[in-house]
Amino acid sequence: MAQVENVTPGVLAGWMEAGEVLLIDVRDPERYATRRIRDARSMPLPTLDLSQLPPLDGRRLVFQCEVGINSHTAALRAVAAGIPAVHNLEGGIRAWRKAGLPVVEDTRRPLPLQRQVQMIAGTLVAAGTTLGYLLTPWFLLLPAFVGLGLLYAGATGNCGMAALLVRLPYNRRALRT
Repeated sequence: MAQVENVTPGVLAGWMEAGEVLLIDVRDPERYATRRIRDARSMPLPTLDLSQLPPLDGRRLVFQCEVGINSHTAALRAVAAGIPAVHNLEGGIRAWRKAGLPVVEDTRRPLPLQRQVQMIAGTLVAAGTTLGYLLTPWFLLLPAFVGLGLLYAGATGNCGMAALLVRLPYNRRALRT
């Protein structure tokens, strides 16, 4: 039975120069729009439909994500579906960039919502804890509230903070492009 083969960024770059590869980026559309490898096609893992792949025409099929974990999952699906010559970009786009290889970037796009939520939640926890220690213990309710919000978001998949952030003008503008 065929198996997934990891490929290094340098080897993949050579294959791409020779036109020997179909590169599929399985990250979410927001990350793909912000930073991607040239000629990569977006097919997010949660909705990945292998029947929608264009013909390989003798090319190698390479899956890529942020660090190489989700793309390995996609590659395993392709192998199970009987697709030949399936590869996974070892280390994902992070390894690609670390190797000094070019990426297409849209610097006008805001940070991904997940990172915005993480930064704001971290700031609120740090501020609430510091103020609770220095001024009054009542400020400790702030990190507790944030923690409960994150617990709820993890359990339900609905993040109230993200729902608020997506309404900010710079995020709305990014969603339309």
